[in-house]
Parts: sequence; structure tokens; C-alpha cells
Amino acid sequence: MMNGPRAELLYYFCRLQLPAVNLPRERCQFHLERTFGLYQHKVETPITYEGYLDHLYPLDWFLASACLEGNRPAWEHLFASRAGRSDCLLMDALRARAARLYPRDDERQDTAVADFWGHLCISETPGSLPVMARFDGQRPLVPWLIRVFQNWHISQLRKHPQAQALPDDDLAMPMPTGQEIDTRWREVFADAARDWLNGIDDEEVLLLGLRIRYRLSQREVAQLLKVHEGTISRRTDQLREECLERLSRELTQAGWSGDDLSELVRTEMISLLLDAPRLSVDGLAQILAKKGKMITAAG
Repeated sequence: MMNGPRAELLYYFCRLQLPAVNLPRERCQFHLERTFGLYQHKVETPITYEGYLDHLYPLDWFLASACLEGNRPAWEHLFASRAGRSDCLLMDALRARAARLYPRDDERQDTAVADFWGHLCISETPGSLPVMARFDGQRPLVPWLIRVFQNWHISQLRKHPQAQALPDDDLAMPMPTGQEIDTRWREVFADAARDWLNGIDDEEVLLLGLRIRYRLSQREVAQLLKVHEGTISRRTDQLREECLERLSRELTQAGWSGDDLSELVRTEMISLLLDAPRLSVDGLAQILAKKGKMITAAG
């Protein structure tokens, strides 16, 4: 089942995009079966192989698989990866995060980053999976690595009563504040948000992209699309309400008992939207092109 045309296409696509990362085809097949099984155990509703591939981030998955194989070019590519909106190197993003987790403690900051790299392919405790082996390919790799790094150290800090409150920042990933929300709920929220985004139409994607990626005001969006500003306001409100209703319903069905979703929305939603392929610059440009319009620069 997993060595059909789509698996073959996946392999050659990844090899074409990352020619220096020479992961043998049989190892690619092994990791495809491994990550599919990994994701199957995470979701309550069984997912088909086709459904898994539909939402796979192929290059992120391929890179993580090659890193697990000890592929040097894959590691070099990972070291050179950029961290989301900040566009800084992954290593620099981790160092900046460590500086906020352990202020005025250079030695602990260096140790935190070094230990994290050490556990990417070597398990921390006997019987546990190394960090990279827990990546299922259903989300962007670099933001996920930053989130794993952040969540592990925050959980360690919160075990100690003397741990100080962590400051907010806007580097690569938002820092959590207020009540602690464990990794499982962040992942459930992320999956629900991606499902919602995949289900909306191009008009709604364009509205989100113009407001969030290009940071246009409602008036500017209305002028670009040649509609009344009130129309954009109503569409925005409706989209927001539908999104929150969908997220609330899916988290409640999964057992969520939090008071509201405000903390998750505040800390997770923007980065999820900006990482979504449909809201990429190229994706939005295609929608605009169908309307005979274009926009010159993203915010």
C-alpha cells in the first residue's frame, strides 16, 4: 500500500528539491511507514494512508528522516533552516529562547541548546523516542522543534517554585504566559486549526492572508478587492466566529475542559496561519492572479 505511485512521487519530489540529501529509497519507505504509524497513534479517529499524505509536509518529513539516518547534508540543511516570521537561523532562535528561559545564566543557556541537539537523535531516557523520531511530518519541522525545546524547558522551570515568570517575545514562536497548557492540547488545537483552514474556500483564505500576512487594514482590503469596507468587516467577523466554534467543538470532543480558548488562540494561531501553505506568498498570489490582481510585498 505504501509503495504505490504517491510514495514514489513523494520520494522523487523530495530528492529533486533537496538533491544533496541522498536518502535511499528503501529508507524513505521505512520512514514513511514509521511516521504514518506514529501519527495513527496520536489521533482518535483513524486516518487513511491517503489522508496522511494529503497533509504531509514532504520536505520537512524527508529532512527529519534523513537526519535520523545520520545524513550529514540533512543536518547541514537543518542548521541553515530559518525560523518562521523572524527569519533567523534555527540555532539562533533556540539560543534566543534559552536566553529568555535562563536570563543572566550563559552557561545554562549554552547547556540547554547543546543538550537539545544531543537528544534530537538520541533518546533522553531508556525506552523513550529521540526528539526527531517523534516528528510525524504533519506540521512544519522548525517551528515544531522550537516548540518542543520551549515546552520541555518550561515544564522543568515550573517544577521549581523559585522559577521566575517568563517574558513575552516575538521571536520565532510565542512564549506561553498565564496558565500552562500541555503539549497535547497545543497539538490538538494545531490539528483542529489546520483542518478548519483546509476546509475554507479561496475567498476566505485570501481575506485571512491579506489581513494577517500582508497586514492590510479592512479599508485597504476593501479597496484592493473593490468591495465595501462593511462587507469585509462582516466577512471577518463571520470567519472568526466559525473558526472559534469549530476549534471549541473539536477540543471539547477531545476532552478539553479549559475555561476558554483565548490562551491557545493568542499563543498559537498566528504562527499556525503563517506556516500554512495556503497562506504562503505564492498561494495567495495564485488566488489574486485568478482575480487579475497582484500585491507587491508581504508584511
